[in-house]
Amino acid sequence: MQGELTMTVLLELKNVSKQYGKDTKALSDVNFSVKEGEFVSIIGPSGAGKSTLLRCINRMIDASSGDIIFDGDNVCTLGKKNLKTLRTKIGMIFQHYNLVKRLSAMENVLHGRLGYKSTFAGVLGIYNQDEKEKALNLLEGLGLGEQIYKRADQLSGGQKQRVGIARALIQEPKMLLCDEPIASLDPNSSKVIMDHLRNITTSYGITCLVNLHQVDAALKYSDRIIGVNQGKVVFDGAPDEITDEIIHKIYGSEAGELIFEHGGRNAG
Repeated sequence: MQGELTMTVLLELKNVSKQYGKDTKALSDVNFSVKEGEFVSIIGPSGAGKSTLLRCINRMIDASSGDIIFDGDNVCTLGKKNLKTLRTKIGMIFQHYNLVKRLSAMENVLHGRLGYKSTFAGVLGIYNQDEKEKALNLLEGLGLGEQIYKRADQLSGGQKQRVGIARALIQEPKMLLCDEPIASLDPNSSKVIMDHLRNITTSYGITCLVNLHQVDAALKYSDRIIGVNQGKVVFDGAPDEITDEIIHKIYGSEAGELIFEHGGRNAG
């Protein structure tokens, strides 16, 4: 049964484009699909369209054309109510955490349940015992048992990102979209975050789609890598298919630096 599940396509992008104004095409005819339980990294230079891509998937921004099918629904055509329901199935993790600074780690995690609440319950912050226990268990599972009641602005970057992960997980999502989750972190914290994200896919079967600037991390953690340059997909394959030539194709003028930094990668 698990094997069959893994083969199910959860997300499919068909000819997705995003235009800003007359001249700026952030995405151009993007096509790819992601299966349930896959860990997929999207890599590419700054300004390649990686963040725009993730934000189109959960409709934080609208694609200009094309179709985005998630769990059987066309995201691009959903009305307000159905979009709210869809967003409960897609957790989002941000580079700059997007936590409420004055609230505790626990309260920030509980915000992940707002998609399930009426506006009234949300404004009043009404959460049941089950939700509170779940938030507590998630924080403890992410190594934050001692930080539960600390304000978010008292936490380190790595701790903030783990609170962000717990907030996404309490939604009980089918997929996590992670937008440069380690870009603001030191190497040790980055490893902790990537280990947790990989474990979420391996242990819970939650699909992860992760934007990364760090080629090393993409190679180490991903089942599949999608390379984006100037809004187009220029590579889609397994980590062991990535060669120096493909790095050049993805990163253009930045590639030399990356290959030098990472000791070169050769085919085979």
